Amino acid sequence: MHTTLRLLTMMALVLALGACGGEHAHPTDTAEHAAGHAEDDAPAALKAEANLQPTEGSQVSGQVTFETQSSGQIHVSALVTGLEPGKHGFHIHETGDCSAPDATSAGGHYNPEGVDHGGPDAAVHHVGDLGNLEADAEGKAEYHANWGFLSLEGDHSIVGKAVIVHAGEDDFTSQPTGAAGGRLACGVIELK
Repeated sequence: MHTTLRLLTMMALVLALGACGGEHAHPTDTAEHAAGHAEDDAPAALKAEANLQPTEGSQVSGQVTFETQSSGQIHVSALVTGLEPGKHGFHIHETGDCSAPDATSAGGHYNPEGVDHGGPDAAVHHVGDLGNLEADAEGKAEYHANWGFLSLEGDHSIVGKAVIVHAGEDDFTSQPTGAAGGRLACGVIELK
């Protein structure tokens, strides 16, 4: 009788311990918990904006947004109004100063490597070479592109630089500016 009672007690104890262990061991909860911590450890996406203001005698204005992507590239989006229909050079300039009436205070194209000017898809080009905006018949231009040569942090960060929209088309070959003409709008790139 004692043997049967002992055996039943041991079985009850084993079942009770198994049930307790089962309450705490939820593999999906553990995986979800780990995934939640992995998301917490992921670097926050950086975002910067430049509000484009018209230079003297110009009606051009707009906004440019720069945002880091999970791929490491920077997504650039712009909406610019007040342009003449056609293509207009679109560049990041070296100095975040739009105070001069013609925005010459923004300096030249941002070119930390000291290389030749070119299109953004070319093997060699300035960090500031974003190509052209193309305005429609109403003078509105939109731009959307992902670029791996831009950065919002580190030695070649574009934060604190200026975005310039030019009067003419960037030909991607004339040095050092692409013969894009006068400056119609300027905005300083600031983190948001």
